[in-house]
Amino acid sequence: MKTVLITGAAGDIGTHLSRELAGRYILRLSDRRPLKPPRGQTFVRADISKMPDALRITRGVDAIVHLGDYSVEGPWPAILQANIVGGYNVFEAARRNRVKRILFPTSNHAVGYYRRDQTIDHRVYIKPDSRYGVSKVFGEALGSLYADKYGMECFMIRIGNVNPRPIDKRRLSIWLSPRDLAQLVSIGIDHPDVKFEIVYGISRNTRAWYDNSNAFRLGYRPEDDSEVYAAEVLAREKPSRDAVAEAHQGGTFCTAEAVANPAAPTPRTTPGRRRRAS
Repeated sequence: MKTVLITGAAGDIGTHLSRELAGRYILRLSDRRPLKPPRGQTFVRADISKMPDALRITRGVDAIVHLGDYSVEGPWPAILQANIVGGYNVFEAARRNRVKRILFPTSNHAVGYYRRDQTIDHRVYIKPDSRYGVSKVFGEALGSLYADKYGMECFMIRIGNVNPRPIDKRRLSIWLSPRDLAQLVSIGIDHPDVKFEIVYGISRNTRAWYDNSNAFRLGYRPEDDSEVYAAEVLAREKPSRDAVAEAHQGGTFCTAEAVANPAAPTPRTTPGRRRRAS
């Protein structure tokens, strides 16, 4: 049975994932915050912004799921330390400890400035909507570098939103159920042909903005669809006055601190096919 390290295990996604993967792998959980691990799992407290800690926790594992980051938009110093420095430390520690496989859950915010009437796939140009999104693009670039230069196997999951159920209209398009997350992560850990792959972390949502054919090519078969919850979600949704957030996939991440004309659409300078109106 493979030994898998999950960084950021005390967070919401880490909590869902450690529960879903229990019994499939030997799980080593890590976080800056203390955590009582479930039975059969171990916990190692560490600060991945410190290289000695990153080296210590990555030693002797078969794969790493790197969830440990600053998970929202915030001040650059915080994102720099957690996501840029911490991300580099995890990749470099994995290389030094000869860990071949690393999964980096990136984010929809790496491409958040695409419009909602476009369907995009894993090959589109980056279009981050925030400093947080920029840090996720950095992580994808690290994965590409370490795959090409050092022969590591890097699986990038552009996560939409992980929750037991979608909580608003935007998330009807980007929702990822915990069990579908676990399926994607298992593909990232076990698939024999991964070198460097980008997939979208979403369920089989009727309203999806993403062409997830690369994940399907690797065997992903999501079981859930947010449409089951659509009527309930839309019934309680209040109309938004934020035209930019409503127009773009990244939502309010696109309007935070923005100085551009809020009524102006972003130029369509990147590939991504426009969807038919329905």
